This record gives sequence, structure tokens and C-alpha cells, in this order.
Amino acid sequence: MPHPKTLISIVGPTAIGKTALAIQLAQHFGTEIISADSRQFFKEMEIGTAKPNAAELAAAKHHFINSHAVSQLFSTGDFEVEGLKILEEIFQNHDLAIMVGGSGLYVNALINGLDEMPDIDLAIRERLNKQFEEEGLTVIQNQLSELDPEYFAKVDQQNPQRMIRGLEVFLSTGQKLSSMLSATKKERPFNIIKIGLNTDRAVLYDRINRRVDQMIADGLVDEVKSLIPFKKYNALNTVGYSELFDYLDGKSSLVDAIASIKQNTRRFAKRQLTWFRRDDELVWFEPHQSAEIINFIEDKITDK
Repeated sequence: MPHPKTLISIVGPTAIGKTALAIQLAQHFGTEIISADSRQFFKEMEIGTAKPNAAELAAAKHHFINSHAVSQLFSTGDFEVEGLKILEEIFQNHDLAIMVGGSGLYVNALINGLDEMPDIDLAIRERLNKQFEEEGLTVIQNQLSELDPEYFAKVDQQNPQRMIRGLEVFLSTGQKLSSMLSATKKERPFNIIKIGLNTDRAVLYDRINRRVDQMIADGLVDEVKSLIPFKKYNALNTVGYSELFDYLDGKSSLVDAIASIKQNTRRFAKRQLTWFRRDDELVWFEPHQSAEIINFIEDKITDK
């Protein structure tokens, strides 16, 4: 009797080592990887998103890396639909597939599915986008934290798209987006094994700081400079890019911009952990425990 199909989901904070583990597992089990990192979709953003490098991409087949342009909107709903389609293709030839990434909303979309979202008043969306452009993100954040504090607390507060999304739903419908998210899980025709990576906070923060230094050494400033024509797009209003846009606009020194990237990345990692810790089906490991993780997965598959 063939094994049931199984999706292995690997999550954890940024810079913890998810990519390296995913590639190791893909090679061990002879399968493919779906990226659930909402910034690695965009082909123009290379250095600042810590994408797998050419050797890593060659080591295992990846999906959703460089799949979209920053000018394209690619929502969690789009990811659910396209991700399920790709999973179906992977499962035609493999018993296992791997999903890896730190974007909780995208991971959740593929595992649990999204509820049907209400129709949005496009005039409200336009007004909020205009308000963001003219008054900045803080005004949007403050409104959302008052109207839907639950949603505000669990998403990336530096991401204008997420902030505006929460506000436009409330202003269009009078209902909180937090009350609509995953009220019911959709049944999936495959098993799911959930693995979380984490380590001591001081070790994680050191990894983050060193990664940022490496990004700067690899030419992140020049990458951001080349993206100035696209900076109005939401994809670029994120950590590692917005701080350097400020530097290039003369609003801060390079030293301060780099310090801000490190601080904002550490805050982002903290929010990621808060999000993932709510899932009691996750089994946590240290990044170096790849042998234990492989044994754990093999035991789970055999049990099924």
C-alpha cells in the first residue's frame, strides 16, 4: 500500500537556518521545495531577502523563488491556489513535499486555507493608499491598532500592505479581519508534519546581525539603489529596503540605517516566533539537529 502524501512544513524566525534544512531534507527524501517566504517571490529583490543562492537552488528544485515582479500583487489567496496546484504536481511523482518559510500568513494559507474574504470598497482602499503615501505608515498603524488590535498584534506591522488590508476590511464591512482568519480549517488531501526551528535568543540575534553585515558586504546598498524606481510598491516597504531608502533620501546615515535594519529584523524575528508558538502542533528543534529531524519525519511517516 502506498504511503499517504505528506507535506513537511518548516517554519521559524529569520536567519535561523530554514533554507539549509529544507535543502538537506529535499535531498534526503528526493523531493521538491515550496517557498513560503513572501519576499523571495520577487525577482528584483535578491540580497535583502536572503534567497537561496545559485548552488542552493541547484541542489533542490524550488518553487516560488523569483516567480513574480514587485509590481505584481501576489496575495495569500493567490498563494493558496497556486501552492495547492504545485503540491498536486509534486505529489504525482513524490510521496513527500517540503514547504519552508517564515511568512506565517502564507504558511497558514497553504496548511489551513483561507476563509472567503468579503468584498472591499475600492474607494476605501484608494483613500488608505493615498493616506499612507501622504502621511506615512504610523497613522495607518495607529488606526488599525485601535480598530483591530488582535490582527495588528500578529502581523508584520512594518508591512503597509498588511496594515492597509486590516483597515480596509474593517472600514468596508465593520468586521475585524482577525475574526475572519481561519475560523475553520479546510480539509487537505495530504498529511502535514510541522517542524519549527529555534535557538537561544542571543545566538539568533548574533546570526541576524552577521547576516545583515553580509548583505551589506554583498552589495545591498547598490541593490536598493537600483530599486528606487519601484519603491512605491508594497513589496519594497519592508525591512532591509525601507531603511536604506531613507539613507539614500538623506534621512539617515548609512551606519544608522544598518543599525535600524538589525533592530527591525530582530523585532521581526520576535513577532515570527510569537505567531508560530501559537501552533501547538509544531515540534521544535535546534537548527543543527538535522539528523534528529530526519528520524522524527521517518518515524511519523512509518506510523501513518
